[in-house]
Amino acid sequence: MLQNWSALSDDAQLALSREALLRAADAIAHQAEMLAHEMEQGSLRDRGGPDALRLLAAVVRVGGQQGSVAGHA
Repeated sequence: MLQNWSALSDDAQLALSREALLRAADAIAHQAEMLAHEMEQGSLRDRGGPDALRLLAAVVRVGGQQGSVAGHA
């Protein structure tokens, strides 16, 4: 486990931060898709949720991809 974040180079900090953000975005998108699936299967009450969750998943994924391309944290 990392003991001192400050001991890492700026490049290493940036790389780790980007990877963490990409993993978080993927986890959020995956959970949104799973909830949409559960609604479609009738496990959860559907009030237009599947389409909204899929839109959220797409926005999170696109936002994560654009952030990594642009190089902004």
